[in-house]
Amino acid sequence: MDEPKSKNITWHQADVTRQAREERNSNRGVILWYTGLSGCGKSTIALEVEKRLFEMGRHTYLLDGDNIRFGLNKNLGFSPEDRTENIRRIGEVAKLFVDAGIMVGTAFISPYRADRDQVRALVEDGDMLEIFLTCDLSICEQRDPKGLYKKARAGEITDFTGISAPYEEPRNPEIVIDSGVLPVDKCAQMVIDYLSEHKYM
Repeated sequence: MDEPKSKNITWHQADVTRQAREERNSNRGVILWYTGLSGCGKSTIALEVEKRLFEMGRHTYLLDGDNIRFGLNKNLGFSPEDRTENIRRIGEVAKLFVDAGIMVGTAFISPYRADRDQVRALVEDGDMLEIFLTCDLSICEQRDPKGLYKKARAGEITDFTGISAPYEEPRNPEIVIDSGVLPVDKCAQMVIDYLSEHKYM
């Protein structure tokens, strides 16, 4: 990782620890990193998981790819360099949520393996769960909720993942879900079950 540009800064340790926050929240801080092609169901499934966790009394929040680009990352496009910076910033924000003892979902295509690995390197072992939503490209195109595949096929969108830009599948994701076949409730329950079985709550 690059060193901070400013040299006149000092890290201040908080008096309230992550452990204290997690004990009060009754859950472990963790990044639920949903990744997959556009139209595979990342946002839909992440929203359902967030809702279920909230109903269970857990402290949770969802960082959605499009929403982040309206604010924090509104100055970034979809070039490889901008995609990398997009994920770097999200990783740093997600790390803060983990320290706050929050179960933070992140729904981003995040097509490059190195970028996702960089986020994992920011946190401790077990603090990031990579959730790979597998879905055939043909199904994603059929769904095409935003009409993006149609525009990409027509050449109206460049650098579009799965069409004119690559997607690098995770090598060792903690959770693999076939979102092209399974219904949303089943997909969400698989995430909840993993969190329960591995004592994240």
